[in-house]
Amino acid sequence: MKILVVSAHPDSASLTNALRAVAVAALLAEGHEVCVTDLYAVEWKCAVDRRDFPALPASERLRVPAASGAAFATGRLTQDVVAAQADLLWADALILAFPLWWFSMPAILKGWIDRVYTFGFAYGVGEHSETRWGDRYGEGTLAGKRAMLMVTAGGWPSHYGPRGINGPIDDLLFPIHHGVLFYPGYDVLPPFVVYQADRMDAATFDRTAAALEHRMRTLFEIPAIPFRRQNGGDYVIPAMELRSEAAGAASTGFAAHLAAAPEASAESILRTQTRPDAIPSEADCSIRGSQGTSSGEAPC
Repeated sequence: MKILVVSAHPDSASLTNALRAVAVAALLAEGHEVCVTDLYAVEWKCAVDRRDFPALPASERLRVPAASGAAFATGRLTQDVVAAQADLLWADALILAFPLWWFSMPAILKGWIDRVYTFGFAYGVGEHSETRWGDRYGEGTLAGKRAMLMVTAGGWPSHYGPRGINGPIDDLLFPIHHGVLFYPGYDVLPPFVVYQADRMDAATFDRTAAALEHRMRTLFEIPAIPFRRQNGGDYVIPAMELRSEAAGAASTGFAAHLAAAPEASAESILRTQTRPDAIPSEADCSIRGSQGTSSGEAPC
């Protein structure tokens, strides 16, 4: 299988990048093809502006959805965006690796989403009518592929628990899981979350690495988060509200959009794994940026 890893951390010696190396090595050991896009290494342009749409006349306002759709339809997107979209189409699975900064992804990764998820590619796809509201939320360009977040956080597990001061981690990640990944069609896997990331000792890293290796070995086996599909009958169209008879006990909030409770969490996996025999170094990984490739990596 083919896996695209997109990472976002400015420090090459960070825990995020060390875990990325572990993940890539584990995937390669399983016989998968792997491409890595390090957004900081390629100095990804993260702000959407007129430079993204060179064919847009200077006299016209920049209406981003319209300009984005026109550029996509006519093949006039910038080359970095074209390459990133090709990577997404190539990959059977996407892994986004990043630190949790201010309760979300770093700006450079959000900018990657903003620019790569163009109209006609990630949204504005399919029929919009009184009976169907596009191909999205379980359908779309990226349907049939898997996606997973690999997140490092400075707080304790309890800080992100059901009664934690930061809010439940599943709620904090819902906009990414449901909005960024499920929206264009991905089957979204439970996240791999590492807590107390800034105070990790060697033994804890070893346990975490072993858990991550296990997750990579089972990447195409573990159940996806059971989000309700927009066009599956649970929602009133075009109001896009969950039908009361479908909601059950969880009638409001993020949990209402789950057809059932997820079977496992990243925390339960972390508690059951053992120490790995070896931790691969950064040099063992095949690193790819959108501006070129290094030797030995998959041709995505």
